[in-house]
Amino acid sequence: MTTHTVEFVTTGETIEVKETETILKRCLEEGIAQEYSCRVGMCLACSAEIVEGEVTQPAARGLTEREAERFALTCMARPLSDLKLDRGKYPPSIEGDAAAGGAESAGAAADD
Repeated sequence: MTTHTVEFVTTGETIEVKETETILKRCLEEGIAQEYSCRVGMCLACSAEIVEGEVTQPAARGLTEREAERFALTCMARPLSDLKLDRGKYPPSIEGDAAAGGAESAGAAADD
């Protein structure tokens, strides 16, 4: 069974993760404070920018195909190589969704 080193660049924390387990699972087992919420690849709370390396995350539904090349959802992502991740970095779509939601809310309030 292949194991890869996952380094979190801002904290310098390092864990060993098997290709068959998620990065979040190992973080929790090792006592590393990794944000998460839904654990099903939708909420993006566990997002990390991929600085170096590759992951597989076919069930990460919250990311566009292009975002999945640059960001890992640690609840779904399994390493395919050694990794360097920058935790707390979110894909552009999360900001777009928040901006769209704010505009809808403002419009709805104006209609009342």
